Amino acid sequence: MNSIRVLLADDQRDVRSGFRLVLDSQPDITVVGEAADGTTALDLARRLRPDVVLTDIRMPGIDGLELTRLLTEAGQRVVVVTTFDLDEYVDAALRNGACGFLLKRSGPALLIEGVRAAMAGDALISPQVTVRLLRAVTRAERPPAPHALTNRETDIVRLVAQGLTNAQIGAELFISAGTAKTHVANIQAKLGLNNRVGIAAWAWRAGLADPQNG
Repeated sequence: MNSIRVLLADDQRDVRSGFRLVLDSQPDITVVGEAADGTTALDLARRLRPDVVLTDIRMPGIDGLELTRLLTEAGQRVVVVTTFDLDEYVDAALRNGACGFLLKRSGPALLIEGVRAAMAGDALISPQVTVRLLRAVTRAERPPAPHALTNRETDIVRLVAQGLTNAQIGAELFISAGTAKTHVANIQAKLGLNNRVGIAAWAWRAGLADPQNG
């Protein structure tokens, strides 16, 4: 199995060292580079072409939100890992194409799963803030326009909004993980969204993620 190649971008050396220790302990993950500022991270990402970039938000030079936008526009996977669970940060991260939003205090297990989820085309948001953040992102926005999703696709949108992976969605709906992944890709195309996090935010705007509607 090829290792998932990860680039770390954080201005704190001890944070980068801790992340490296956690990730390099996994047989399927290898840290290939570190950057203490956004400008260096952008250069390393372009040269090393890692599978996943983990970035903090507050960094010298290019901040993590702008770095996310630049890298996702180039087709790279980015997971934001931060201390700050501010509404405006998650809003910007999702809009800029992040495929995950994790809090540093969430612990090593979630960090590892966030990397694996990004590589698998899934997305992970720290459970402590998922509902509050998605509500904050969508509270002030108008509901989305009517859509042409099938009943099965609507069911999958609800499950994505709950944070389920493709495998978990497959188990819930008695379909394969591969079929779930295909449905998710079709939903993204229909709705013009970049990733699963975008689907979750869309679901909240549409009212599909509200327990009373699902």
